Amino acid sequence: VAVVLDLPDADVGGRQAAQLAAGILLRSYTFDKYKTKKDNNDGQRDGKKAEPKKPVKVTIHTTDPAAAKKAFADEVAVIDGVLLARDLVNEPANILGPVEFAARVSELEALGVTVEILVEKDMKKLGMGALLGVAQGSPRGARIAVMRWNGGKAKDSPVAFVGKGVTFDTGGNSIKTASGMEDMKGDMGGAAAVTGLMHALAARKAKANVVGVIGLVENAVDGHAQRPGDIVTSMSGQTIEVLNTDAEGRLVLADALWYCNDRFQPKFMVNLATLTGAIMVALGQHYAGLFSNNDELADRLTSAGQATQERVWRMPLGTEYDKLIDSKNADMKNIGGRHGGAIVAAQFLQRFVKDTPWAHLDIAGTAMGAPSSEINQSWSSGFGVRLLDRLVRDNYEG
Repeated sequence: VAVVLDLPDADVGGRQAAQLAAGILLRSYTFDKYKTKKDNNDGQRDGKKAEPKKPVKVTIHTTDPAAAKKAFADEVAVIDGVLLARDLVNEPANILGPVEFAARVSELEALGVTVEILVEKDMKKLGMGALLGVAQGSPRGARIAVMRWNGGKAKDSPVAFVGKGVTFDTGGNSIKTASGMEDMKGDMGGAAAVTGLMHALAARKAKANVVGVIGLVENAVDGHAQRPGDIVTSMSGQTIEVLNTDAEGRLVLADALWYCNDRFQPKFMVNLATLTGAIMVALGQHYAGLFSNNDELADRLTSAGQATQERVWRMPLGTEYDKLIDSKNADMKNIGGRHGGAIVAAQFLQRFVKDTPWAHLDIAGTAMGAPSSEINQSWSSGFGVRLLDRLVRDNYEG
């Protein structure tokens, strides 16, 4: 297939040709690794063994092919990060649990990312009772994966990204309904986005120091699973009354955020999580919810979202909402009342970031099951990789 790029404005540096090629790659993504039978022309199974799809070669003709090739090398690094995130979210939970996810993260070492995996005994020593409480009902051990890309100056503090990685979420003892529970294999979309971002930054040799921290657990129903009413102690020392075991992502992030902040003292932290259905009630599936304690960081995320079309919409925080998670029996409870669920979840997370500039992206509607678009035909979108790469590129690279 040959495409002639004839634009009214000059394609300076071959950037538009590179972006066209990147769009083709994003749209062509499919997740069919588990299909053993191929479809016939009528869309029916013909019983024949599936054959690998033959790649389609696309040649783009432009006025400056050398510049376009150079620009595409930069684009493809980010695209590969998006496709990695899509693959992780699309994988079934029997294949990708916390241990297997951590192993996939370790593969980033080939790109120069420093990877450290914390196991349960490490987390117990650190006092991560909130995260481990979520994991205790599953025979699959919890993990925290720490990724570091040191592309900036040695003296520069890093920027940090934290992801929720619940590889499957039954809801625990506050069990979800059967309808749609299969989609909970994607409840690690935040962790997938952070992993894809670290791939992108390392592959394009970003001139920034970046830390990625993801908490990996499975929220299962079991005799050992935590119960509604249990009280756990987080790494911060704050106690949490767990009134609903299906509000588990915030418990995972509480310890992951505190650990990241305490250990790395970053310039800012952005966490991503498929956290609440309430954000979809508010925003649908075309914007992610943005909550932040810092106007500059929020504005930069909004601009990066407009540039990449991974759009975010800022939602409120306030003491009135914060009071809704005060508990009579502990320092806080993990749910509020019926209203403002996405805001209450964000208020909970804010209690674990101190004064560090911070933003929370609720990507429940955009990371999985998102509407098809010009660049995505997959159930998993890889949302967040391009957004955060643009944030780093535009504001934090030296």
